[in-house]
Amino acid sequence: MIKSIGLRFLFRWAVCSLGLWIAAGLLGSGITYEQRFSVILIAGFVLAVVNLFIRPLVVLMALPAILVSLGLFMLVINGLMVLLVSKLYTPLHITNFWAAMFAGVVIGLVNYLVTTIFERKES
Repeated sequence: MIKSIGLRFLFRWAVCSLGLWIAAGLLGSGITYEQRFSVILIAGFVLAVVNLFIRPLVVLMALPAILVSLGLFMLVINGLMVLLVSKLYTPLHITNFWAAMFAGVVIGLVNYLVTTIFERKES
């Protein structure tokens, strides 16, 4: 995997941006970004920062719910992080919580696929 902290953050930023772009394409009107790719890039950056600082605290506080739900509550947390990004960066508009949860699932899948591909290439 990527060893440098800065390169790892750039990788996460790129993956978050790609996931948001794919989710916006799949959801149609559920996620709007003024048809500008710069909005997706900035929102991906904000999401990467939120996932770096805020998400670990939320996961720690929600640990009992995560354990009881056998990890399914992580879907809710991912949706909340995407919804928080849409509130912090208003050019990215997410219509409702379900759209945010779907976007969180898509971003998670994209993250998993891209990380798996890069890990295979490095080994």
